Amino acid sequence: MDGETLADLKAQTKNPQCATQNAQRICCAKLSLRVMRMVVRETNLQGEGVKFVKRGKVRDIYEVDGQLLIVATDRISAFDVVLPTPIPDKGRILNKMSIFWFDRTKHIVPNHLLAWKVEDLPEPLKPYIDLLWNRFMLVRKTQVVPIECVVRGYLYGSAWKDYQATGEVCGIKLPSGMNLAEKLPEPIFTPATKAQVGHDENITFEQVVNSIGKELAERLRDLSIQIYLFASNHAEQRGIILADTKFEFGITDNGDLILIDEVLTPDSSRFWDAKTYEPGKPQDNFDKQFVRDYLESINWNKEPPAPELPTDVVAKTRERYIEAYRRITGEEL
Repeated sequence: MDGETLADLKAQTKNPQCATQNAQRICCAKLSLRVMRMVVRETNLQGEGVKFVKRGKVRDIYEVDGQLLIVATDRISAFDVVLPTPIPDKGRILNKMSIFWFDRTKHIVPNHLLAWKVEDLPEPLKPYIDLLWNRFMLVRKTQVVPIECVVRGYLYGSAWKDYQATGEVCGIKLPSGMNLAEKLPEPIFTPATKAQVGHDENITFEQVVNSIGKELAERLRDLSIQIYLFASNHAEQRGIILADTKFEFGITDNGDLILIDEVLTPDSSRFWDAKTYEPGKPQDNFDKQFVRDYLESINWNKEPPAPELPTDVVAKTRERYIEAYRRITGEEL
């Protein structure tokens, strides 16, 4: 029974209508139960035409049929270091939230998403249906713009540290006397380098212009702030403050600028509980800040190798990710 896939279960029914309805529901239920018990630390997909491309901090990337297959694992990183302890269901949450947001922001900017349902998997990947269920996206290939497009609506994290030291964030002068976690007068674009290894580094908008040109830099800034404002309004209606987030963009062979990677997830964003929000202190959150706080508390030097996470930190992190998904999408995982 554990080896059954969608095709196997459909084949068990003789009634054509049953095969397309009842068997589909039975398979979905059985796959969902198996998937919920599956923790994915990394993948090793093989098959004709399936080419491994790279393993990122969280995602494994393959090329197949001229497209990229992005698989969201349960790995978690903090301070740009991958931790040895996975968070159950994390990959599925990130993937489903990204799909949710790609659909809702496509009126602002096109994105790379092509398919995400198991029936759309290329034939060589069909044996991995259980593994890939709700964890993958088939996307178009692009030339990645090497800039992390960060938008901040509140003063927190590295922005707070920079502000305390200089009164500025990425070259942007802020009002004096601001508190930790205080809402900014308006959202600001605070880009960072996209480091392949090591830590990303905050840079000024002028540095972005020097790197990629004024026209593209302005488009990245304007689109990023526009998406942030749209998503912030959606989240606010669901009791969540979108404190900050980061986007990545790519350029297609046709020269079109599109949104890529993940978007507005607990990995790439800070989600705060609006009910308990109060400037001047750390916030109740639904993101990986809980993990960062734990790692700060044990005085880890933020360099590899990273320490294992305790069981209670893993469980509470998973709960926060699930709550973010539930509130933002209005659906259960």
